[in-house]
Amino acid sequence: MLYQKSMKNVLYILVLFTVLSSCSEYQKALKADGEGAIAKKFELGEELYKEGKYEKANRLFAQIVPNYRGKPQAEKLMYLYSNTFYKMRDFYVSGYQFERFASSYPKSEKLEEASFLGAKSYYQLSPIYSKDQTETKEAIEKLQEFINLFPDSEYVSDANKLIQELDFKLEKKAYEIAKQFNHISDYPASVRSFDNFIFEFPGSRLREDALFYRLDSAYKLAINSVEVKKTLQKGVVYLKKQRLETAKEFLQSFVETYNESKYIEDVNKMASEINNELESYSTKS
Repeated sequence: MLYQKSMKNVLYILVLFTVLSSCSEYQKALKADGEGAIAKKFELGEELYKEGKYEKANRLFAQIVPNYRGKPQAEKLMYLYSNTFYKMRDFYVSGYQFERFASSYPKSEKLEEASFLGAKSYYQLSPIYSKDQTETKEAIEKLQEFINLFPDSEYVSDANKLIQELDFKLEKKAYEIAKQFNHISDYPASVRSFDNFIFEFPGSRLREDALFYRLDSAYKLAINSVEVKKTLQKGVVYLKKQRLETAKEFLQSFVETYNESKYIEDVNKMASEINNELESYSTKS
C-alpha cells in the first residue's frame, strides 16, 4: 500500500515536472530572438499544433510569419497558422486567412481543404434565424463558390448540407416575419408576405404552414371586413365578397395539396363560414 502511494507521488512529480518544463520551453521560445529562434518557434509551434494547443501555436506562428515570406516553408506555416484561428473559433480571421492562403498558393495540395475551411468559416459566422441574415447570405455565396471551383471535391457533400441549413434559416426568417403579421392582425401584410414566401421558397418544408397561415390571414381579413359597395361600369363590386372569394381560392389550393393536414379541422370550419357568407350575396343586386 505504501509502495503504491509512493509510486503515485513519483508519477505526479514527473507529470508536474513535464508540464512545467513544457511551459518553460514555450515561454523561452516566445521571448527568444535570432535566426535559430525562428526555426525553433516553427518546430515548437508545430508540436503544439499537433497536441491541440492551438492558442500557443498561434502565438508562435504569428511571431514568425513575416520571416518566412517567399520561403518554401511559408506554405505549410500559413496553412497551420490559418487553421489555428479556425480551431480557436476565430472565424472572422480564419475565413480571411484561408482565402489569403488560397490566393497565395493556388497549386498547393492543401488548396481544396483550405478553400472549404475558408467557406465554412463564413458558415460558422451565420447567426440564428431571428437576427439579420446578411452573413448567412454571404456564407451561401462562399460555399457555392467552393462547389463551383471544386465540383468533384470530397467536401462537396458537406458544403451542400451546409447550404441547405443556411437556406432554411432564410426560409425560417421570412416565414416568421409573415406569421408575425398574422399574430398582430395585420392581415394584408401577412398575405403579401406569405405570397412572397411561397414564391421564393417553393420547396420549403414550411410550405404547408405557410399556405395555412396565408389562408388564415385572408379568411380573417375577409370575415372582419366592413362591406364597401362600389358601382362600376361592369356592375356592382363588393369588397368583402372579393376578399371572401380570394380566401376561398386559397382554401381550395390548400385542400388540394394537404387534404390530410394537421390544420384540416380549422380549414373545414373556415370553408363553412366562407361559403355561408358568399351565399348571402346571391340575394344582392
